[in-house]
Amino acid sequence: MIILTGVSGFIGSCVLTWLNENGYFRDVVVVDDFYKTYKDKNFENKAVREFVHRDIFLQWFETTTQHVDLVIHLGARTDTTSTDTEIFDQLNLNYSKRIWTVCTQRNIPLIYASSAATYGDGQHGFSDSHDIVPKLQPLNAYAHSKNDFDAWVLKQEKKPDFWVGCKFFNVYGPNEYHKARMASVIFHTFHQIRSSGKMKLFKSHKEGYKNGQQKRDFIYVKDVLSILQHFINNQNSCPSGLYNFGTGLARTFEDLAKSTFVAMNLKPAIEFIDMPEDIRESYQYFTEADMEKLKNEAKYTNTFYTLEEGIKDYVQNYLLPKKYF
Repeated sequence: MIILTGVSGFIGSCVLTWLNENGYFRDVVVVDDFYKTYKDKNFENKAVREFVHRDIFLQWFETTTQHVDLVIHLGARTDTTSTDTEIFDQLNLNYSKRIWTVCTQRNIPLIYASSAATYGDGQHGFSDSHDIVPKLQPLNAYAHSKNDFDAWVLKQEKKPDFWVGCKFFNVYGPNEYHKARMASVIFHTFHQIRSSGKMKLFKSHKEGYKNGQQKRDFIYVKDVLSILQHFINNQNSCPSGLYNFGTGLARTFEDLAKSTFVAMNLKPAIEFIDMPEDIRESYQYFTEADMEKLKNEAKYTNTFYTLEEGIKDYVQNYLLPKKYF
């Protein structure tokens, strides 16, 4: 049996599709806040063994006698604009600690979601080396909660035989329709173009960066699924630890916008606007995953979608026909 938390979310629902496509049907227990019905289409018509609400899952997990082969823990509060540290401590840090404890006690393999937001402004680089975790200075409460859990994990003497913390960079792709302001820039670009014929990008408020030249490591969700598959299938040979989930190649927001216009068969029309003040101080101007650990230690050799390839697939096969994955 596999337990998947955060199944209603963007990445979690894509993982469920992947599990179904690979023969996991009535042996997947899924966890989320199922009262939020606006996310229901993300897992509609997908096969699961049991739905367990987030609020009762920990007690269920701590007391169940069923055999669990793997936990994929993707559930979290992900609003990077929120300053409510109490809710992040509750849902991201302490919730994850209890899952880790059960997995350790029963030696259940655990894959959990960390975040590239833990790297803050990048002053210590973007290496997934365990040595830099205590030095990192995240820029918001969400990122602090993720880094706090990573740091806590690394201090534990007892661990499951296999565990992976996934430091997700800028993931985009189908099933993020519900995310509103927190959806990917590609999602917002597509809808702005559809409604106005143009795209508005943030001006730069940092010396050394021109408007539209802020860079991110954008990774297509299908590449995320490919990396997860590699870890699931190679638990005996892949070393446990924190791993970057990126492409290793930063691209500009201007590149992203132009690629979206091309995927929609339109001529680019881009405007630059001031960045909202509530995110200006915590805004990352550059992220680029160091992928050497994944390639050299975990032996992951698959090629990644280019930004152009990923946007084309996302726009033409999902956004335009309004399809889910």
